[in-house]
Amino acid sequence: MAQAYVTETGSDGSGPERRGPRLRRLLDKLRRSLGSWRGDRGIWRRGLILAALALILALVMLLHAQIPNRIGNLGSLTETFLPWLGILIPVLLVLGLVRKSASALIAVVLPAIVWLNLFGGLLTDRTGAGGDLTVATHNVNAENPDPSGTARDVAASGADVVALEELKATAVPTYEKALAPTYRYHSVEGTVGLWSKYPMTGTEPVDIKLGWTRAMRATVTTPNGQVAVYVAHLPSVRVKLQAGFTARQRDRSADALGEAIAAESLQKVVLLGDLNGTMNDRALNAVTSQMRSTQGAAGSGFGFSWPASFPMARIDQIMVKGIEPVTSWTLPRTGSDHLPIAARVKLAATGS
Repeated sequence: MAQAYVTETGSDGSGPERRGPRLRRLLDKLRRSLGSWRGDRGIWRRGLILAALALILALVMLLHAQIPNRIGNLGSLTETFLPWLGILIPVLLVLGLVRKSASALIAVVLPAIVWLNLFGGLLTDRTGAGGDLTVATHNVNAENPDPSGTARDVAASGADVVALEELKATAVPTYEKALAPTYRYHSVEGTVGLWSKYPMTGTEPVDIKLGWTRAMRATVTTPNGQVAVYVAHLPSVRVKLQAGFTARQRDRSADALGEAIAAESLQKVVLLGDLNGTMNDRALNAVTSQMRSTQGAAGSGFGFSWPASFPMARIDQIMVKGIEPVTSWTLPRTGSDHLPIAARVKLAATGS
């Protein structure tokens, strides 16, 4: 007796009975294409330029720290957008297939391995549960058309401590009014401010060699002990046709901020702010060498924060010292050109 088989098909006609033959045809086509390469004597000679480009890409990613900054700060510029070099890998792969070049296809494996070694860990979910302090930071943009709404959005994150950067003097009362119902304690120094649900003492500006105040420090007394909280907005960097990636002022400020944090007497330290640089940027070594990024340790993905319309780099940072990161995330877009970011940490942890 013949048996009848009934297979469910989706409304678009893409059920298993459609997908099966389609996949087999694709595999057959791929096998025929690869089979045609066997007798192709030029398979190793074609695509040598593509192979060379793949090797150069691998070397740039592998030796990025050796790219000099003397010419237009090229090294820091490369490190700022280093993860995006991975986009070139599938491009080279497709071109190698089109050219039917074994040399190019084998060479593409090298930058793929290097990229995965550098950033593969960021593709996994490293978030955890628990923690006893939630912090957030946001460059609110001096030209923000809705400071009150931005303040409410950040407060809605549930953060216990909030840092704001690029505060316009005329907008400070608006932020203070919007955040007052949630945060009992706050202080504004220059263009940066800190709001907290817990008592704050020892609030003072931090000199980052600018001539005006864009950094501050405060001691926040939480139920689990005192924490030194730094807020910083390092100078912007610029990409100019003649001067290249100019960042001397930012670099000097980063060094000064690193010195201040190194001299901190409290063991538990949190840094919140817009550092105008990524964790890969060597110019921030004075800070990054002694602190951990919450996104790198306990985030999910790259956590890009700027520009808000199409985030390409994480220049806003939450970093800790003597504290264990638990989870880190970006918040929804506000009226700023940056995305706010938040993290939850465990103060009971020791070590860095």
